[in-house]
Amino acid sequence: MSFDLLVLACLVYVAFLFAVAFVVERRAERGAAGWLRSPLIYTLSLSIYCTAWTFYGAVGYAARSGLEFLTIYLGPTLVFVGWWIVLRKLVRIGRRHRVTSIADLISSRFGKSNLLGVIATMIAVVAATPYIALQLQSVTLSFGAFASDAPQGWMLSDQGGVAIWVAAGLALFTILFGTRNLDAKEQHHGIVTAIAVEAVVKLVALVLVGVYVVWGLAGGVGPMIDRIAASPVSDWQLVPGRWTGLILLSAAAVITLPRMFQVMVVENVEERHLAVAGWAFPAYLLAMSLFIVPIAVMGLERLPDTTNPDMFVLTLPLAEGAEWLSMLAFLGGFSSATSMVIVESIALATMVSNHVVMPLWLRFRPENAMSGDVRRLVLRSRRLSIIAVLGLGLLYYRLSGGSAALAAMGLIAFAGVAQLLPAMLGGILWRGATRAGAAAGMVLGFVVWAYALLLPSVGQGGMMVEAILANGPLGIDWLRPQALFGVQGMDPLLHALFWSLSLNIAAFLGVSLVTFPGPVERVQSAAFVNVFETGLAGPEGWARGGGATAEDLLTMARRILGEDEALAFFEEGARAQGKEGYLPDPTPAFLAILERRLAGSVGAATAHAMLSQIAGGATVTVEDLMKVAGEAAQIMEYSAQIEAKSEELSRTARQLREANEKLTRLSEQKDAFLGQISHELRTPMTSIRAFSEILSEGDMPPADVVRYGRIIHEEAIRLTRLLDDLLDLSVLESGTVQLNLGLANLSSLIDRAIASASNTRPDRSFTVVRDLAAENLFLRTDPDRLVQVLINLVSNARKYCAAEEAELRITVRQRRGRVTVDFVDNGSGIPEDKQSLIFEKFARLSDGSKAGGAGLGLAICREVMTNLGGSIHYLPGQGGTGFRLTLPLQLRRDQAA
Repeated sequence: MSFDLLVLACLVYVAFLFAVAFVVERRAERGAAGWLRSPLIYTLSLSIYCTAWTFYGAVGYAARSGLEFLTIYLGPTLVFVGWWIVLRKLVRIGRRHRVTSIADLISSRFGKSNLLGVIATMIAVVAATPYIALQLQSVTLSFGAFASDAPQGWMLSDQGGVAIWVAAGLALFTILFGTRNLDAKEQHHGIVTAIAVEAVVKLVALVLVGVYVVWGLAGGVGPMIDRIAASPVSDWQLVPGRWTGLILLSAAAVITLPRMFQVMVVENVEERHLAVAGWAFPAYLLAMSLFIVPIAVMGLERLPDTTNPDMFVLTLPLAEGAEWLSMLAFLGGFSSATSMVIVESIALATMVSNHVVMPLWLRFRPENAMSGDVRRLVLRSRRLSIIAVLGLGLLYYRLSGGSAALAAMGLIAFAGVAQLLPAMLGGILWRGATRAGAAAGMVLGFVVWAYALLLPSVGQGGMMVEAILANGPLGIDWLRPQALFGVQGMDPLLHALFWSLSLNIAAFLGVSLVTFPGPVERVQSAAFVNVFETGLAGPEGWARGGGATAEDLLTMARRILGEDEALAFFEEGARAQGKEGYLPDPTPAFLAILERRLAGSVGAATAHAMLSQIAGGATVTVEDLMKVAGEAAQIMEYSAQIEAKSEELSRTARQLREANEKLTRLSEQKDAFLGQISHELRTPMTSIRAFSEILSEGDMPPADVVRYGRIIHEEAIRLTRLLDDLLDLSVLESGTVQLNLGLANLSSLIDRAIASASNTRPDRSFTVVRDLAAENLFLRTDPDRLVQVLINLVSNARKYCAAEEAELRITVRQRRGRVTVDFVDNGSGIPEDKQSLIFEKFARLSDGSKAGGAGLGLAICREVMTNLGGSIHYLPGQGGTGFRLTLPLQLRRDQAA
């Protein structure tokens, strides 16, 4: 096959991919994506993981290291099967916060810090450089395999020239379809579909080569197994440490490689597609790895020792005369390399543009946030970034001299991007992670990786001199790149991976534990860690619209989103605010939504900075946020005070209603009292007057004179008692009562009360239950006044207890210098609506037949207890009527009311 025919095949294939991408882009613009948004396309796009390293290099890896090549497939399989919830969380965060890259994710999580975005971008660019060089080398080697008649002539005389032409072609394709316009979601439907097509091409190519090797060259499965058993590949010995380390490395790479994050998170159109990819992508990897060992074994058997094992997929069918299959294998390898470079370049260019170019432009020309053509600047910066990224890959390829093993270059890149893993996983799983911790971890891990692994890979005579490799810098032996801290004998890759990730994680955890996240960090941490529990992100950082007007915001949005999309977005915002036909108000909620929309084109940090300059006049600082938080706290405190005042007014109104109801009842009781007191006064006066008149007539029998005189005497006593009660209550209320303080035994006072009250209904059975031991204590009080209260309570119990076997239980307790005496009978108790009035002067039970007096007894008791430094309360819920007396053990003169 001529070299010209090979070049023609490449051009036709690239033209076919151009056509696919072009048609899909047109359909997506018309909203007719249809099946192009299916889980199948999404899963196939994830095959971007299978680059030229896995297409060519996996066979070379198997030829050199046996089954160790499986680690590059096992890691991603374990992630998609066992870490599915983490992947779903990443996709949910990406869709909700319009994340445009892995650097944007880390930047957004840690307070929208552009510094972290820059650090993550630099790590990704430097780590991707060996990987891009690997793809350029694989394409160059595949061209070289067809440039000579002999299969071993895979070395092309001018590899550098071919690599330059390949890089230039890839840059052109990427610029045409990766930076045609700015999408608010940063999705590229045309390129994703082209990648899906390439996924099918490389899978079909590799499987057909495998089928040809097993059934065409080996004669079937049985003979192939025998050849594998006799091959040097079967002599491979598993090294547990290296095996585990490589699985961990590939697992980390599948979620931290910029291209994988691009297709898995950014290009995701439906979160449910991830569920299909959870099993379909591991199945794809299984199909890709199925024939690796047979191809490696047959290549070692049939090809000369000078043949590069990395090219067995291509050179084996070529050596056997199957040129059509070699051409298909070439296109499969070409697809693997080009698809990786295209997506990686887009992802890295987006990161460089959003986190390096745009922030610098805003810093030095902030006025252009309104007047400049931001869209043109962003697109131009991304196109230049694509050229620069491919240029770095080409430079590394030239400096490294073209590594003999593609797998070695791929593992170097894997270890580099793995330095993003602690900050990324820690950020979405741990709210305590801080910006300082993430920065410290990433920087330290990156420095160790670059020193221990990257620099030695570019040649001992180049950037890393042989003396440093052998003796360490300045002769410090324990700082040798491949024997850090005196650890010798480890595999160089595992050595660098262990120290870089260990120090990365230690710095991340340690610094996070001793630092405190800022306000925006705390808001973002809650939004990211609790992304499944929270709704749409709220207006983080936007306390108010500031000096922004809707016109200013629309002008800026037009320059980033485009005329039509910006107008549609603002019209939708106006409708949501009920202002259809007008521009929306720049409310905090609208600013937050606008920020997320702009973040899809220029990144979260840049979008936040641009809006801050317009809405707030300057970038939102921590101090500004603290002021906002302080204002919010004051508003909340003022709101709480208003709420408390409102509750207090409600309580006051309720108390006033209760007081009014009480006054109404008291007024009724007062009228009843006046009627009762007039009756109580008139009855004895009438009796006294009537019998006095009878006695004054004379000629009365002596017996009648004695009887009438006794009646006059009893009625006079009754009248005197009533007047005494009225006078006593008046004196007690006025506070002019004179107390005769002295020591008295409480048990003796209760005895006196029970004896005095025995005349009340003496005909009925009445039991008093007491605890004489508890009552045996001495009080310093006014005994007569206290007995007056005790008599009233015992008398009331005898009079009003409705039980057939009336019983009064007296309970005495002493605590902290005070004594309580409870009087509880077994009657029906006092109705609830009467309980609030029983201590009032005009209060009486409704049953007048049982009143027996003017209703002054409990009112006098209350005043007496107040003057004795104590109190009397009704005890509800006792099953009967209950009263509690509380008074001090030692009443001093100054305590008496």
